[in-house]
Amino acid sequence: MSETVTRLGEGGRVVIPAAFRKAIGIQEGDPVILILREGEIAMLTAKQAVERAQAIVRKYVPKGKSLSAELIAERRREAKRG
Repeated sequence: MSETVTRLGEGGRVVIPAAFRKAIGIQEGDPVILILREGEIAMLTAKQAVERAQAIVRKYVPKGKSLSAELIAERRREAKRG
């Protein structure tokens, strides 16, 4: 199932059918990100948004380089300086 019809409810609420929620792994209360693109609304789960951001960053970080290790080392040098 990749298409369905739903209605805009009171206060602009849209009900996402259970099969769709299950397919993308979201539950009531989970955060979602809405993207307005060329007159259409796309929805991402928080996990999908993080994965996309990580993929973008990976394009600019050389293979084998660890940004977290560099950050930790930098913080330790700063801590030693006082």
